[in-house]
Amino acid sequence: MTFKYKNVYLNETATIAGPYEQLGPLAHTYDKTYDNLYFGKKTFEQAESKLIEESVDLLLYKVKKVKSEIDLHIGGDLLNQLTATNYASRTIGIPLLGIYSACASSVEGLIIGSNMLEAGQIKNFIMTVSSHNASAEKQFRYPVEYGGPKRVTSTFTCTGGCSAYLSYNRCGVKVESATVGVVKDMGVSDTYHMGAVMAPAASYVIKKHLDETKREIDYYDLVLTGDLGIYGVKILKDMMQTDYQIKMNNLEDAGTLIFDYEKTKDVHAGGSGPACLPLVAFGDIFNKMQKGELKKVLLVATGALMSPTFVNQKLSIPSIAHAISLEALI
Repeated sequence: MTFKYKNVYLNETATIAGPYEQLGPLAHTYDKTYDNLYFGKKTFEQAESKLIEESVDLLLYKVKKVKSEIDLHIGGDLLNQLTATNYASRTIGIPLLGIYSACASSVEGLIIGSNMLEAGQIKNFIMTVSSHNASAEKQFRYPVEYGGPKRVTSTFTCTGGCSAYLSYNRCGVKVESATVGVVKDMGVSDTYHMGAVMAPAASYVIKKHLDETKREIDYYDLVLTGDLGIYGVKILKDMMQTDYQIKMNNLEDAGTLIFDYEKTKDVHAGGSGPACLPLVAFGDIFNKMQKGELKKVLLVATGALMSPTFVNQKLSIPSIAHAISLEALI
């Protein structure tokens, strides 16, 4: 399912990142970084909520809006019952639609809000996502204090809070179209190889988007996935070439771009988490599009819909991916 938009614009963004991201090559593109995982809070979960709150405050400062002028807040995170988003929303105070699509939540949120904006149901909205390495590890695997070894295929959950403001005002970049993906399950049950889990969903939604928009892959200057990691990107490229005879020469993955692998060797295959794609897309890519250095970009957010309960029941891990097309106004 692909939607076309005429009057939807991504006007502004805000990104806040953690200590590992602060050491990476894109550190200068974030609005703010922290050098520890607590951010002045007592727990990792409270720290993640703070990331959301701060990113929203920074975003509203940039667009010169107060909270009462925002029609809708769409937000998601990885924690049970959307804990980080819901607790942050107590102070944000904007009508909230909480969403969960794992690491694909950012693009899902953009699609939902863009559809409502295009239909004239709202005049603006903000979308937020967050992830926190320590809170995610504690929930989905083992507390970081356990010091459990990781496989080389493992991705490292990014710590970040990201916000975007969209409206029908023509500034920033244009949201041109979007494609909703379907849940894919190729029988992978390895919780330490999320790239293999998510690559089929990414392959499907990219091909679906190209078919329904009648485009070739080189229509886009950049196809940015997030977060397949080093090994997932290789799998995706192979699938696109083998299944559809499409060479992904313009493909980059947010998870492979965030970290400095020499300074932070324990990140292994790259980054992951709902904040992974927008940390790159809302910072470096958004800036380049505003300068005209990139004209057309396809964001493909990928999510592993992994439940520790179902994994312990020996079930495989399904995945989802959604795509959204951005165009520079220059």
